[in-house]
Amino acid sequence: MSDAACFTAADRKLWLAALARAGAEAMRSGLEAVPPLPPHVVLRGPEIGLAMVRGRAGGGGAAFNLGEMTVTRCTVRAGGQIGHAWRAGRDTQAAELAARLDAALQDSTLRPALLAHVIAPLQAAESARRDAIARRAAATRVEFFTMATMRS
Repeated sequence: MSDAACFTAADRKLWLAALARAGAEAMRSGLEAVPPLPPHVVLRGPEIGLAMVRGRAGGGGAAFNLGEMTVTRCTVRAGGQIGHAWRAGRDTQAAELAARLDAALQDSTLRPALLAHVIAPLQAAESARRDAIARRAAATRVEFFTMATMRS
């Protein structure tokens, strides 16, 4: 069975999402507990460009161009695998490291350690960040009661 058959597109989507949101330092800190990444060759980038952000009025209306955002992309070949990364912002080092990690995660021998020591902590940190935002938003919630609901 090939390495590519050992993970699903959904698995890869989850680790690419974690890598896209993490800073370079957060990714590097997880790499301290795993064997070194295989040598890599940069195929494209890292290069900085713009991407159009689209929106929908009311969440379901007609699509419109909201504006542009800066993105950095990179593609590398490492250990026989090709890794890609697209990230918001201008951090070229983080984009290259994310692409290297994507390539390494496609290797069945490196994947378990990388998932445990890099991806899981990144996902936990993102979840904690989102929970903190949700708690702050919930603290400002106001309950409005009408007179009709107050009558028995």
